[in-house]
Amino acid sequence: MDQTATPPGTEATSRTTDSAIAIAAIAVLIVSYAVNAMDRTLFPLMLTDVRREYGFALPQAGLMSTIFTLGMTLAGLPTGYLMSRYSRKTVIQVGILIYSAATVITVTAIGFADMLFYRAITGTGEAMQLTALLAVFSSYFSRHRAAGVGLLNYAYAGGAAVGPWLGAKLLVDYGTWRAPMIIYGVIGLAMMVLIAAVVRPYLSETNTAGQENTTIAAGGAASLNNRNTIVLAILSVLFGLALYGYLGMYPTFLREQLHYAPADAGRVMSIYGLGVLVSLFTGWLGDRFSPKLVLGLSFLLASAIAALLFNGPADFATQAALSFVLGATFSGTIFVNLAAYHVKSVAASLAGRASGLFVSCVYGSATVAGYVIGWIVGLAGWTVAGNIQLVALCLVGAVVSLALRPEQMSRPVKQAA
Repeated sequence: MDQTATPPGTEATSRTTDSAIAIAAIAVLIVSYAVNAMDRTLFPLMLTDVRREYGFALPQAGLMSTIFTLGMTLAGLPTGYLMSRYSRKTVIQVGILIYSAATVITVTAIGFADMLFYRAITGTGEAMQLTALLAVFSSYFSRHRAAGVGLLNYAYAGGAAVGPWLGAKLLVDYGTWRAPMIIYGVIGLAMMVLIAAVVRPYLSETNTAGQENTTIAAGGAASLNNRNTIVLAILSVLFGLALYGYLGMYPTFLREQLHYAPADAGRVMSIYGLGVLVSLFTGWLGDRFSPKLVLGLSFLLASAIAALLFNGPADFATQAALSFVLGATFSGTIFVNLAAYHVKSVAASLAGRASGLFVSCVYGSATVAGYVIGWIVGLAGWTVAGNIQLVALCLVGAVVSLALRPEQMSRPVKQAA
């Protein structure tokens, strides 16, 4: 009877190949989220030119800048349910298709209403991609969920750093805000095709890291209706208002209040993105230390930095340095750990829904963030608006963080295969 023996080294070679494929897939997913971040940070930089062409008032422009978050809000929770029926990879691809196509179509807008609609649709696609990516990374890196989300957030750092710089360059080179929008949309469509070719289901759909001694999450609430999730939802709402008060309208503050050239405003926003590079480290801190300490101190620091941004020196070096620290605090620390703590607050089976709730809360409040800060500016000026929407709300966030109960969150445990 013939027996086929496995050649020596074949099994090791197979494992090496699988690891290489997994690394390539993770890299592609990270780059795809960088393109998401590029798309998200582009339009606020174009806002002054859009206002000039269409004659939008400042509150209208503020709403236009952040309305994409309405789409993110509406899509967040449904996407969590969608992932229970379809693969995460499919959800990621469909999300990219939606926001990339909507970004291109925005340049055809004839007025306020249809442009507002197109900008909202971009958020729907971005939320689908983000929600699925959060589930992929928090599940694949189950032992260190916050660090896994921090690794994903490196993509945001790259996109937020490259996006405004490249967008400003394309704006100057082509002399129209439409050119960067079209080019960014095409880049997104190319990423969708790349994901189809590289990402394998065993990576995107896994619920563990696939090791011989698997690390799984034990504990956490059996439903979203629990103390930690409720507190985290409140913090996410406050964070969304503060974060998108900054991201949505700070470029306009630089260009119209401090009279920065488009290239200089783009460089400041790119430097904000560089601050997000601390994500992996701050995610590790979030896994190691109490959520009360991590979130409380982060919100407190963000409040102090925001106070200096809107009340301190207006020179480029100071604004850039403060934006870097705010990037490290807002998108590099608070965003990463809020996302991870939402997942940690519930049982592993609810990870997708918890991620969807996080997305809906952050971007639900962000929907009106640009309009609100623009409205306050019209009443009392940029300094008062910054002090209310960033400084004060971050102080409230620091206090609310004290209500968290870390001992009720899930924790990693080893389980033999």
